[in-house]
Amino acid sequence: MKRVDFERGKTLNNILGSAIPMLVAQIINLLYNIVDRIYIARIPVIGTVALGAVGLCFPLVILSAAFTNMFGSGGAPLFSIARGQKNEKRASQIQNTSFFLLIVTGIVLMILGELFGRVILRVFGTSDDAMVYALPYLRIYLLGTVFSMIATGLNPFITAQGYSIVGMTTIVVGAVANIVLDPIFIFIFGLGPEGAAVATVISQALSAFYVLRFFFGKKCACNLKVMSLGEIKKSGRTAASIVGLGSAAFIMQFTNAMVSVSCNSVLADVGGDLYVSIMTIVNSARQMMETPILAISEGTSPVISYNYGAGRFDRIKSSILIMVAMNFGYTFIVWLFIRLFPEMIIGVFSNDKTILADAIPAFNLYFSTFIFMTFQHSGQVVFKSLGKKNHAIFFSLFRKVFIVVSLTYILPYVFGMGTDGVFAAEPISNVIGGSACFITMLLTVRGIIREETKRKNEL
Repeated sequence: MKRVDFERGKTLNNILGSAIPMLVAQIINLLYNIVDRIYIARIPVIGTVALGAVGLCFPLVILSAAFTNMFGSGGAPLFSIARGQKNEKRASQIQNTSFFLLIVTGIVLMILGELFGRVILRVFGTSDDAMVYALPYLRIYLLGTVFSMIATGLNPFITAQGYSIVGMTTIVVGAVANIVLDPIFIFIFGLGPEGAAVATVISQALSAFYVLRFFFGKKCACNLKVMSLGEIKKSGRTAASIVGLGSAAFIMQFTNAMVSVSCNSVLADVGGDLYVSIMTIVNSARQMMETPILAISEGTSPVISYNYGAGRFDRIKSSILIMVAMNFGYTFIVWLFIRLFPEMIIGVFSNDKTILADAIPAFNLYFSTFIFMTFQHSGQVVFKSLGKKNHAIFFSLFRKVFIVVSLTYILPYVFGMGTDGVFAAEPISNVIGGSACFITMLLTVRGIIREETKRKNEL
């Protein structure tokens, strides 16, 4: 089993060694997440309505992902920094604490969602017609919360140990199972949207089993351990450190949920259920096209964290440069493709030709500044990798809450832009928020390097 050598390997090779398997895993994981929507949209008669209804469940799904990222993305950089400092005991403590937090939070979220699912969906603006499909889907989907959080939350620790291929495989197992099981439960068994949720839960369980099999196996470089009650009581500071750093990832996902609720609510008011379905397609397409950016950025994260712990600042600079260049090249190509072939991308998620007249203009407007996503993602990942939680938290809030959520209400109602105002909020935030985040990141890294150079000269 080949590992990425963060200690002696070349920077580009380390990034590619982490990013490429992660990219493959993310692409397959993308299918995991959106294949339900693709199949649901093709259910005869009810497809478009059911797709919009399932889209109303996204905020809760995103909230679950937010907690997962808090403990996974919050713990993994600290884990890598500890390993870069050769402190394996500390690294193990961080990993085990993250595991405990994932399990406990997953159970709590599942129970709360099952008890208050209908009330929450009402708050999200779910109509009586949509509730028929949304609530059964949500209640079944929530049963897999713990499985999903274990599989996704522990994956960054696999990559941080250099086992990027294993990390990829853990996602592939669940994604392939979901792709195979979806049409069986939806069409053959005739369960409709509920069948998609059943397939997802089974697939998540398979992924979680594979992840745990690795961590409790002999090949794992830093084995997982179920903490005793005494160890749990002593892990308060470690948990606080994980939550502190991971709060940036949490807020980023939580604000995505806020944006989703806001967009669906306003669109339902000014455009009706049709535009809620269009926004579901737009969000699905964004996930698809954003995946390589996430893979490149997150693949660079353990390289930056490890070298930060080891005090190798020249490698940090080269890692950032490589990451930004790769992300920018990708986003430019995708932006060009979107401008030329929007109908082709929309057709992946729905075969309903009656919505194209409204969907294409919304699609083009929403993705008009896609290139600027490079700067937001690059800045956020660097802040997280260096342990700069306050910076990461601020820019998550700044782009999504202060810009997107505000504009989602201001543009349609104050400026009378209607549905166009909702779809215009995201591209505006990409330019303003992305640029501010990236410039601040460059200044922050420059300051860290200057201080370290000064400290070395004084020794």
